[in-house]
Amino acid sequence: MQWYLKVLKQYADFSGRARRTEFWMFVLFNAIAYVVLALIDVLIGTASFASTGTGFQFGGGLLSGLYSLGVLIPSLAVAVRRLHDTDRTGWWLLIGLIPIVGGIVLLVFYCIEGTRGPNQYGMDPKQDAMGGGYPQGGAPQQAPGYPQQGGYPQQQGYQGQP
Repeated sequence: MQWYLKVLKQYADFSGRARRTEFWMFVLFNAIAYVVLALIDVLIGTASFASTGTGFQFGGGLLSGLYSLGVLIPSLAVAVRRLHDTDRTGWWLLIGLIPIVGGIVLLVFYCIEGTRGPNQYGMDPKQDAMGGGYPQGGAPQQAPGYPQQGGYPQQQGYQGQP
């Protein structure tokens, strides 16, 4: 539940990164809330539910429709942050407009592990959640154009001489 609330608190924050756990827990609680509201819609008569001869057709009701509108922006924001975690731009969401293939590609992107360490979209959310291992001053600042010039910081006692 904390992951769902975290996404709602970052309502329209399209910057940064989102862990797989954050994304998938939001999707899970979002689906549960939608199903519960859709059932309430059926019970109070604001949803359409009809037999089509070969199956059933469900048309969302008032409550589920309002809920869907309310979580549209947070859903897009957490999806963009999830793509950022895999070091992809949020514009990759548009690949979902391609029938069948686009949805599969997005599903793969959502399921793969994020980039370890910092990337162009920010610090690794796993490191931030586990204490980060960064000094008291916090995470190092990066200039635009990651990776930074100058290479890796040298370890103590290493002089670069054989």
